[in-house]
Amino acid sequence: MSGIIAKKVGMSRIFLEDGEAVAVTYLQVQPNTIVRTKTEGKDGYNAVVLGIEPKKWRTRKGKEHVRYRAQKEWRMESLEGMEPGKALTADTVQERSIVTVCALSKGKGFQGVMRRYNFQGGPATHGSHIHRRPGSVGMREKPGRIMKGKRMPGHMGGGTVTLRGRPVLVCDREKGIIGVKGPIPGPNGGLVYVTVESLPSAGS
Repeated sequence: MSGIIAKKVGMSRIFLEDGEAVAVTYLQVQPNTIVRTKTEGKDGYNAVVLGIEPKKWRTRKGKEHVRYRAQKEWRMESLEGMEPGKALTADTVQERSIVTVCALSKGKGFQGVMRRYNFQGGPATHGSHIHRRPGSVGMREKPGRIMKGKRMPGHMGGGTVTLRGRPVLVCDREKGIIGVKGPIPGPNGGLVYVTVESLPSAGS
């Protein structure tokens, strides 16, 4: 499966041929440089490593190297036409193809159980002293501890979220912008890793 690194631009909506309004998230696809390839004979599998926003830097000995803001590896069935140094554009993701998007969600800091897990909370009146608390979390003498995985207050957001089966509704090759149906995690300007699951059929 091929993939590409993109940046989240923002959300909007488009109207389909039947008049239905659909929310889309626009992604800016910058030129993705093939940093290196991995072969089945040497590494055990075929893969390409893509990078965006290259920046040159020199070592103390005067050697010049290139660093990328972000790199991502995708496994490939075949490495035909994938030479190191080649740039991939928005043509990699065709319109009406199905993709998987992976991005880092917004961090929301330390949150309670009502916001983090949608707990109902306690009574708001009649002298209740439990309003937004989780309630009883303890156990009896055996096992006498709180089991792992208990839903309690803690850090919310800031994790990797993967969404599968998202159709691509817009593909502007000249501007390098693609539109994926529905919302995508992360702030505007955040990195999004797009993996092509299936290409559109010839009859569609």
